[in-house]
Amino acid sequence: MKLLLLVLLNVGVVALFIYLFRKKNLLSYFSGGRWWLTWLSIAVITLMDELTSIFYAPAEAHRFIGSHAIAFIAITSLLMRFLSSRMVEIAEILEHHHIRGGGVYSFSYLVLGPTLSFIAVASILVDYILTACISTVSAVENGLTFITLTQSQKYIFQFAIVWGIAGLNILGVRENARFTFGIFFVVALVMLSLLASGLYDASPESWRDIGRSYSYSSQRIFDEGVFGGFAFIVVLTSGCILAYSGIESVVQTAGLVKSWRDIGKAYIFLALTTGLFTPLLSSLVLSSGLDPAEHETDLITQYAAMLNGVPFGLLVGVIASVALVMAVNTAYVASSELMERVAHRYSFHWIIKTNKRQSLYRIHLASAIFFTLIIIITSGSQKILAEMYALGLVASFTINMGSLLFYRYFKGTNEVRAYNTSRTGTLIIFMILAGCFVYLAMTKPYGVTLWLVVTVFFLSLGFLVARKRSPERLDIEQTDTPMEMILALAEASGDKINVYFKRPNEEGGAVDPSVAYISFYSPRAGIPPRVSANHFRFQMGGETLYDSIVELLNVFKYELSHKEITFHFGWPLSSWIDRFSTGVMVYSIMKLPKQFPEFNFMIDYFGKKSA
Repeated sequence: MKLLLLVLLNVGVVALFIYLFRKKNLLSYFSGGRWWLTWLSIAVITLMDELTSIFYAPAEAHRFIGSHAIAFIAITSLLMRFLSSRMVEIAEILEHHHIRGGGVYSFSYLVLGPTLSFIAVASILVDYILTACISTVSAVENGLTFITLTQSQKYIFQFAIVWGIAGLNILGVRENARFTFGIFFVVALVMLSLLASGLYDASPESWRDIGRSYSYSSQRIFDEGVFGGFAFIVVLTSGCILAYSGIESVVQTAGLVKSWRDIGKAYIFLALTTGLFTPLLSSLVLSSGLDPAEHETDLITQYAAMLNGVPFGLLVGVIASVALVMAVNTAYVASSELMERVAHRYSFHWIIKTNKRQSLYRIHLASAIFFTLIIIITSGSQKILAEMYALGLVASFTINMGSLLFYRYFKGTNEVRAYNTSRTGTLIIFMILAGCFVYLAMTKPYGVTLWLVVTVFFLSLGFLVARKRSPERLDIEQTDTPMEMILALAEASGDKINVYFKRPNEEGGAVDPSVAYISFYSPRAGIPPRVSANHFRFQMGGETLYDSIVELLNVFKYELSHKEITFHFGWPLSSWIDRFSTGVMVYSIMKLPKQFPEFNFMIDYFGKKSA
């Protein structure tokens, strides 16, 4: 019966993939003068990256939090689904600002500025480094699980993977979306067979263990109270978050797809695949009776052998090695693309010099050296690498959510209306992730050491180069000066002058010598286009928007004191939640009449004519 079930499953999977392979434009299509990847293409690329965590995350989660791992791997999956909706929002914001590629680094640069964005660079780079290292170690452990090797022999295989993949990238040999989809087909066949076998052979005791994990975990949360329960959730989530490494990779590929909506579809696909597969298989494995401590590095492979014999275990081990080696390659490619973007932004062209194969060989060589050093320093220990990886992953997530909160607080939802998530929900996610980061930083010295070293290095680099090499200098050079505006208004024949403060994305009004439209902009978002001859754009430096307005009003006071000047501010139309954001600014504006009693101040709303 079990054999028949597996045969039918595999026939169904093969038929599905044959149907998909015959579809036109399945993975890419040509539009607007260039090739774009489809949502399925980037979803599969990310799925292959995220799926590799199943080979080490369940054992590490069990070592960290015991039987609670069964329940909390599933609960963490739910948290990641909420997190992914925020990643879609980030992709939409980047597209709104005409920023393609760079993912969360570009977003942190937009929100935090050139200097602080180097913290995001460090966190993302730590993720890529540890993805490569832990995938290399796990590939050897799973692929050679039934062969006894000394530590020196393991080093040989591990270094062969690290330098072999580096060599392929230096030679310009890179996988494409169709190759990845082909590997995904094979992996899907084997892993779905493993899951089906696990479900078929699961004993009543196994299901009772799964139920007890959920029961004990929920009871503990309620017994601990509000603060104790939150702390308990933070600790257990910290132990399971490694199971979903790679989820941020989708938004990193935003430059390869035509629209942010493709990013949203890719995340839905991941929610319905790894979002269900990972917690389900992890539950079956951890309740199977196998000792995770004894099989820390090859738990899934041993589980496969227990279900269907050693040959099937060998097959799963080979599949695990292939998938993990592909994850190493992804780390090389992603880290080189990140460093290339940073180097382009700050004109470090010597780093991104290419060879005849158009490969970023210097970055690949540096990556290989660094991966090798980390493996040597940690003695190829999956336990130590997992602790380091978890902290870097949480740091990256926390920065993303913090940046999104910061952006929404100052921008509201008026700027981007097509896709908005709950800011309260984002705050809750941020609090959980920030708690996880603090907990891991306090309990995982290896992880916090690596993260701090890389962060301090890049932050120091940011202080040194951001001001001297910042690409915003070109926008700043186009910025208008207050005196240009004063001279233009001084030529007006009448005694009345009207000054309108407008957001950068709002349209200008009529061209009138006695009227000026003013927009303050952040250099990181780029200088807004001049919508009319009397539209003046001023850069916001380190001061607040209110300080910038006061500074400008002082110029009017001393240069055009003989004119009757009226300043117009727009009417806030955000939702009641977003008005908390604008409330601080409106409260400040209300002080202006006392500071400048000689001027008129108005908050206007002009109705739109019906068609």
